[in-house]
Amino acid sequence: MEKQKTLKEPISYSGVGLHTGSITSITFKPAPANSGIKFMRIDQKTDNLFAADVNNVIDVKRGTNIGLGEVKVHTVEHILSALYGLGVDNAMIEINANEPPVGDGSAMPFIQTLQKAGLVEQDAPRNYFELKEPLYFVDGQTSIIAVPAAEFKVSLTINYDHPFLKSQYATFTVNPETYVKEIAPSRTFCFDYEIETLKKQGLAKGGNLNNAVIIGEKGIHTELRFADEFVRHKILDLIGDFCLLGQPLKAHIIAVRCGHPSNVSFVKKLKQLKNKEAKSAASPQAAPGTTGKADRFADLDLNNPLMDTNEVQKVLPHRPPFLLVDKILKIEEDKKAIGLKNVTINEDFFRGHFPGHPVMPGVLLIESMAQVAGVLLLKKSENAGKLAYFMTIDKVKFRQTVVPGDTIIFEAELLRVKSKTGIVCGKAFVNSKLVAEAEFMFTLVDR
Repeated sequence: MEKQKTLKEPISYSGVGLHTGSITSITFKPAPANSGIKFMRIDQKTDNLFAADVNNVIDVKRGTNIGLGEVKVHTVEHILSALYGLGVDNAMIEINANEPPVGDGSAMPFIQTLQKAGLVEQDAPRNYFELKEPLYFVDGQTSIIAVPAAEFKVSLTINYDHPFLKSQYATFTVNPETYVKEIAPSRTFCFDYEIETLKKQGLAKGGNLNNAVIIGEKGIHTELRFADEFVRHKILDLIGDFCLLGQPLKAHIIAVRCGHPSNVSFVKKLKQLKNKEAKSAASPQAAPGTTGKADRFADLDLNNPLMDTNEVQKVLPHRPPFLLVDKILKIEEDKKAIGLKNVTINEDFFRGHFPGHPVMPGVLLIESMAQVAGVLLLKKSENAGKLAYFMTIDKVKFRQTVVPGDTIIFEAELLRVKSKTGIVCGKAFVNSKLVAEAEFMFTLVDR
């Protein structure tokens, strides 16, 4: 059983604040199990303690800023990223100003400080939030999607219209070893034309070439630590923002052109989902035969299908990547067929269809329903050896998107059949929710 961790002993770090330019000091201290990460403004006398929680975010301008009332701490993302990256669950962070030191613009100064203090296991299990269904956020060209996974993984793409910074992509499974080696050293960056604007806004007073990578029209003013240091730093920032969920996450995060505003908005969606699941788990379960919501397919055995992929291919002419049905679970008296498809991020169609925001194309949902309908028609003994071709598609409705991680269950119900034609009603469900439906007319021909 994995246990929670905190620091062995208090330890401090001092330096210049990025935006204020003032000398500031932070002290990391051990904290009890299940207490989480908390900040304390020791230069303030009242209301100076608050949790590193997404509900305490007060601003996301050039960084993630949290606080309670008038007591605030700016640009906390690098500190939180270091704590999350090392697997620290509980800590008290005392700070004597409204902004932590910037260090070299990366998370390494905080990593090295925490490593000097050392970590200790606590007598409490580590409580992960395990995502059970896909969740996504879209705002213009920015998108973040999370799909269920056995670990915390981040895949991120950036894309700038600049000769020295265009498109970069990186993906990492986040654990202490990978974080320290591949993510923590990457530094914050900005374009030289942004500096004057930041100064006018009273920001970046402590910024210089020793704590940020500056990108200019003629080149990059700092030697890079990684060829893709920019996208790695975006991953560093995202990890810090996701620390505001309040507990470690098991999910694969796929993000495109994200930043602090989108990260925080997404974590708020995660927090709402987490609270909803906790509330549901605490509620009494409906007894059999009562008004509790039933699972439409509760009686199906997904692991023992009537037809596996090989058997489906004996009936249908389709082959991968155009075979869109993994299994036929059930056929009821030649009148209804139930099929299944597991939608993964590796599907061929995700490479070109909204790659930044993976959504299964609607036409392929129709094709999937039609393939289950085809099995229903062609499994009838009188239709053995024939092929089913579309004649018409009618009453098509798309009710919900289908994304990686979804399991689709298809129903195909025979409405009418003649010697050479058949009409079938097709429906697609995810988590017992109807996501698409249509009626198909087929013509049956000899192979």
